[in-house]
Amino acid sequence: MLASLAGLALLAGLIALLDPASIAAALARTPPGHLLAGLLLVQFQTVLSAVRWRFTAARLGHAIPLGAAIREYYLGGTLNLLLPGGMAGDAARVYRVKDSADGGWRQAATAVVLERLSGQIGFALLIVSGLIAWAFFLPQAGAAALPEFPAALPRSPLWLAAACGLAAAIALPMLLPALRARLRRFLPVAGRALRAAFWTRGALAVQVGLSLLITGSYLLAFGVASDAVGASLPILAVVTIIPLCLLSMLIPVGVGGWGTREAAAAALWPLFGFTAAQGLAASLLYGMMSLAGAALPGLVLLALELLRRKR
Repeated sequence: MLASLAGLALLAGLIALLDPASIAAALARTPPGHLLAGLLLVQFQTVLSAVRWRFTAARLGHAIPLGAAIREYYLGGTLNLLLPGGMAGDAARVYRVKDSADGGWRQAATAVVLERLSGQIGFALLIVSGLIAWAFFLPQAGAAALPEFPAALPRSPLWLAAACGLAAAIALPMLLPALRARLRRFLPVAGRALRAAFWTRGALAVQVGLSLLITGSYLLAFGVASDAVGASLPILAVVTIIPLCLLSMLIPVGVGGWGTREAAAAALWPLFGFTAAQGLAASLLYGMMSLAGAALPGLVLLALELLRRKR
């Protein structure tokens, strides 16, 4: 509860600090075509994510009908957006399909975990590609291409990634002794599931292809939101600052990434010559499109299901 309030307080503070009148005006001027494009992209993301989950579950021996997979993904996405932690919807998916899995809740949970892992792999590939582009291509573009870009900043994300990697390399050996016994029991089972979901019979190409399409649609939706508020991002910005902005949503503060995402956008958009208020407005519009495109259909499906059960 405190973390959720902290996220909302951060969001309110940012809006108050960055000229709420201009932010409201930018949101009010949003072209209807941009809204429609954003909502369609959210449907694309949800349906493709359900297809990825269904494919992963099928590779583990759990057949889920396509319609059921799409319905459950909408419902799970709604819970993830509206409840703290961002995992309640995943737990709900496991609970609701466990009875149809031969292995019970363990098989259902493994499919959900591996499907989310596939998404993180696609996201990681885009982040790494963006960091490489930021570190090597932007300095070569020269100051004329981006006159307001601080010359000392292009390589900073690469150094940040290197520092995080070094910290993980130091911490991991300290944690492994305590986890070794558990890993010995878990790895053979996990290895079989990973091979089935990601390696055998061309699974890797399907997983990577779906995950890149889904992650790319997230970037495109955020780019559409930014363009709608008057901040048309170049391609380099789309593959660098938008992934970092979305990554901030993993910070366990707030609900559905609200607050941390806006703080990241306000800090990152000025790196490409836009204002912090434009970054904040773009993030707000992206969040609204995500809520309208994913949560509202999920709530409608939930209401229909409750009505059917009552009858």
